Amino acid sequence: MGVDMSNNPPSSRTKDFFASPALSLSLAGIFRDAGAAATPNMEVEEGDEGSGGGGRRDDMVEISSENSEPLRSRSDDEFDGEGEPDDDGADGDKNKKKKRKKYHRHTAEQIREMEALFKESPHPDEKQRQHLSKQLGLAPRQVKFWFQNRRTQIKAIQERHENSLLKTEMEKLRDENKAMREQINKACCPNCGTATTSREAALTTEEQQLRIENARLKAEVEKLRSALGKYPPGSSSPSCSTGNDQENRSSLDFYTGIFGIEKTRIMEIVNQAMEELTKMATAGEPLWIRSVETGREILNYDEYMKEFSIENSSNARPKRSIEASRETGVVFVDLPRLVQSFMDVNQWKEMFPCLISKAATVDVISNGEGPNKNGAVQLMFAELQMLTPLVPTREVYFVRFCKQLSAEQWAIVDVSIEKVEDNIDASLVKCRKRPSGCIIEDKSNGHCKVIWVEHLECQKSPVHTMYRTIVSSGLAFGARHWMATLQLQCERLVFFMATNVPMKDSTGVATLAGRKSILKLAQRMTWNFCRAIGASSYHTWTKVSSKTGEDIRITSRKNLNDPGEPLGVILCAVSSVWLPVSPHVLFDFLRDEAHRSEWDIMASGGPAQSIANLAKGQDRGNSVAIQTMKSKENSMWVLQDGCTNAYESMVVYAPVDITGMQSVMTGCDSSNMAILPSGFSILPDGVESRPLVITSRQEEKSTEGGSLLTIAIQILTNTSPTAKLSMESVESVNTLISCTLRNIKTSLQCEDG
Repeated sequence: MGVDMSNNPPSSRTKDFFASPALSLSLAGIFRDAGAAATPNMEVEEGDEGSGGGGRRDDMVEISSENSEPLRSRSDDEFDGEGEPDDDGADGDKNKKKKRKKYHRHTAEQIREMEALFKESPHPDEKQRQHLSKQLGLAPRQVKFWFQNRRTQIKAIQERHENSLLKTEMEKLRDENKAMREQINKACCPNCGTATTSREAALTTEEQQLRIENARLKAEVEKLRSALGKYPPGSSSPSCSTGNDQENRSSLDFYTGIFGIEKTRIMEIVNQAMEELTKMATAGEPLWIRSVETGREILNYDEYMKEFSIENSSNARPKRSIEASRETGVVFVDLPRLVQSFMDVNQWKEMFPCLISKAATVDVISNGEGPNKNGAVQLMFAELQMLTPLVPTREVYFVRFCKQLSAEQWAIVDVSIEKVEDNIDASLVKCRKRPSGCIIEDKSNGHCKVIWVEHLECQKSPVHTMYRTIVSSGLAFGARHWMATLQLQCERLVFFMATNVPMKDSTGVATLAGRKSILKLAQRMTWNFCRAIGASSYHTWTKVSSKTGEDIRITSRKNLNDPGEPLGVILCAVSSVWLPVSPHVLFDFLRDEAHRSEWDIMASGGPAQSIANLAKGQDRGNSVAIQTMKSKENSMWVLQDGCTNAYESMVVYAPVDITGMQSVMTGCDSSNMAILPSGFSILPDGVESRPLVITSRQEEKSTEGGSLLTIAIQILTNTSPTAKLSMESVESVNTLISCTLRNIKTSLQCEDG
C-alpha cells in the first residue's frame, strides 16, 4: 500500500501526487483501509509477500498482527482427513466433517533463534534455511514461511506508518488551501470581486519592518504591565536566565512562574517521564520496529499506547501530529562535561546552533546535588529551527530533569506540562514534548554512549512543498539530527583542545595559540550564520521576485555596537532550491578551493589558493581553511568553515581583513574581529536510501536522493545604522543569489533540476 515516491524530487513529487481532486478523494478510502495489511490471520502466498494474488494453496501461511501471539505455521500433513463415518454407520457423505487446521506453535527457543537470524538477514538463502531447520528440528518450509510472515508483519506496520504520513500531508494541503482561499477573499472587494490595493502594499521594505517591530514592542509592553500587576510592590518576579537580553523577545519574555503547580506534582510528572524515557530507550520489538527497507526504527504506536496506558487524544487535539524517533551513538566527551552542557542553557544552545535559535531557563524548580546537578529540575523554553526561512520554527515549553541512574549512567528527560501551556497564549504552543531526552553511559577514555529519544506532538502547520517530506517524516527535528549534531560538536571540541595535532592536520599555522584563535573565529562565524538564516522571530522575511525565477527572501538588521560584525545596515538574502545531486557530492564541490571560481562571483574567475587548513574532525570535510583569491586589482582573503555529519552539511565563509587575520594566525584574540558570513546549508531531500541486497551476506549498495540547498548572502549596505535600505542594495543581493545558483547548476550539470 505504500506509495513509491523515490524517483521524483520532493517538489514535483508532491505536486503530481496530489494534483488530481479525484485522487485526493480516493486517498480517503485508502487510509480507511490502511490497517488491512496487518489484519489478523492474513494469508500470504510464497513469492508475494502481503500483496495477495494467485490461487489458494494448502501451503499458504497465516500471520498475526503485531499485537498477537508469536507466528505459527502449518503444512499439508497437519490437516485432518475429510472425515470418518460415525459409529452408528450413518452415511459418510452426510456427516463428512470440514477440513480442520492444526497449527504448529513454535517454541520460545525456536523463535529466539529465528529472530536472531532475521535481524542479521531478513532474506536468508536456501543454505541458511536448511541449516536453521536442522538446528531447530523444523521443516525447511516452516522456516521459510516464518521468515516470510515476519517480513510481511514488519512491512504492514511500516505501511501503516507511511499511510499516516500521507494522511498528515493531505491534511496540511487542505489547511494550506483553506488559508490561500481566505487570503484571496481578503484581497478582493466584497462588492465587485476585484482586487484591492492595500496601503501597506505601497510601503517600502524598511517601513514595513518598522511597523512590525513597533507592533511587537507594544505587545511586549502590555505583557510587562500584566506581569507586574501580579506582584505586590517591593516583590520580585521570576527571572529568565539567558545569555542575551535580546532573546527575551518571544513568548518567554515575562513568564511569571509555575502557575501554582505544586512542586510535588512536578516531581511526580518528571519521575514518570524518566521511567517512560528509560523504557523507550532500551525496549526493542514490538515497541520499536526496524524498517527492512530504510533501516530506520519506527515506533509501534498501538504498542506504545498499550505499554504506557495512554488514551487516544486525537479528538482533543485533531490538528496535531506525532513524531517519534530513536538513535544510538558514541560521542567524544566525558560524562560530566556532557551533562553540564544539557543543564546550562547557554552551553546547550551553543552545542546545537543549527537546531536551536532561542533558549532560556524560565525557572529553576530544583538545583540538584553535586557538581553534575543530580536531581536538578528546570522549566525551559526553546525555539527550534531549520536552516531555511521556508520552515516555521517550533516553540516549546518543557521541564528538564537530570538524574543519575547508576555509577556509569545518567539520564536527561524533557517533558511538557499541560497546566503550564494552559496559561500561555495558545498561538505560541505549537509543539509539545512527550518524554524525550537521552540516556548517557560513561565509557573509557573520555567516550560516552548516548541513546537519544525524540518524541514530539506538534501542531500541524503549512510547510513549503520542498521541505514537506523531510519534515513530515520526522527527520528534520528527529533523534538522528540531534545525535549527528552532538557528535560533530563534541568532535570539534576534542580537536580544539588537542595539543598533539599532526602537522598534516594543521598546515599554515605555526602555533597552537594561532590554531585555537582561528577555530574560535570560525565557530563564531558559523554560529552567526545559523542565527541569520532561520525562520526565527528575530527576523521579518520579505519575499522578492527574481528575474531568473528563484524564490528569494530578504531581511535587514541594524548593528549599532556589536564589534563582532560590521557596524551599519546589514542585508541578508536567502534562497532554497532542490538539486538532483547527492548531498556529499554537493558539499565536496562547494568546499573545494579548486572549484571556488566556478561559483563564487567575488572570485572574478581567478583561482583560489589555500593559505592554511586546520582539521576539526575525523572527516576531511570538517576543517577550517583560509583561502586567498587574487585578481589584477587586488587580493582578498576568505575564512571558510566546513561542517558535515550524517544528517547535514554546511559551508560557511566570509571575507576577512588581511592584517587582522594575520594577527589572529599568531594567536591574538579574535573576539573583536568584525566578520559577516555567507554560505550554504545542505540537507537530504527526505527520500531515504533504500538498501538493495545483492548477496546472501547482506552486502548492500544504496541509492541516494537529491539535496535541499539553502544559500545565504549577507552584505553591508551602509555604514550608518540610521540609513534606510535602498532598492539598489536589494537588487544587488538578488543578482548575487541568482548568479551563484546558476553557476552551481551549470557546474554540476543540473540546469533543469
